[in-house]
Amino acid sequence: MALKSTIFKAELQLADLDRSHFGDYSLTIARHPSETDQRMMIRLLAFAMFASETLAFGRGLSSSEDEADLADTDLTGFIKRWIDVGLPDERNIRRACSRSGETVVLAYGARTLDLWWQASASKLAGQKNLRVYALAPDESQALAGLAARNMRLQCTIQDGVIWLGNDSSQVELKPRLLFGPDQ
Repeated sequence: MALKSTIFKAELQLADLDRSHFGDYSLTIARHPSETDQRMMIRLLAFAMFASETLAFGRGLSSSEDEADLADTDLTGFIKRWIDVGLPDERNIRRACSRSGETVVLAYGARTLDLWWQASASKLAGQKNLRVYALAPDESQALAGLAARNMRLQCTIQDGVIWLGNDSSQVELKPRLLFGPDQ
């Protein structure tokens, strides 16, 4: 018998001072049975970092490799921004770059992150529309502590620093840009 996804609800109040983007978002996040709270919360973080009225979550781990974890599409269906979390295969990243205006990877994974980036960096060097960010292991683990079936979260982004929290705890995150036009 196949296990069903667990549904999480998040009320996100966002103040992104870096982009002058402010909003309240009611989000529904389906967490696949094999997905951890950590990965789900990193998807939510990616939403906060790139929030827009047209940004939407993909189907997650149960989908094919041809679907983003989050995608921001225009009215014609063109993918303005393709966002993946984790340590995707470099072939999938190159494919995403060719199918979207911008591709973003929000990488995490303790020691494996450094090994993944060493193996992928040279293969991705020619991608002009790619940005790769890395989260420190303690940051991604702290995010998992905010996970709840019903969440009320506040997020402030300023000078590349992200504060995400609820009524009882807050996490400070400093995603490190590994690759991108901002370097």
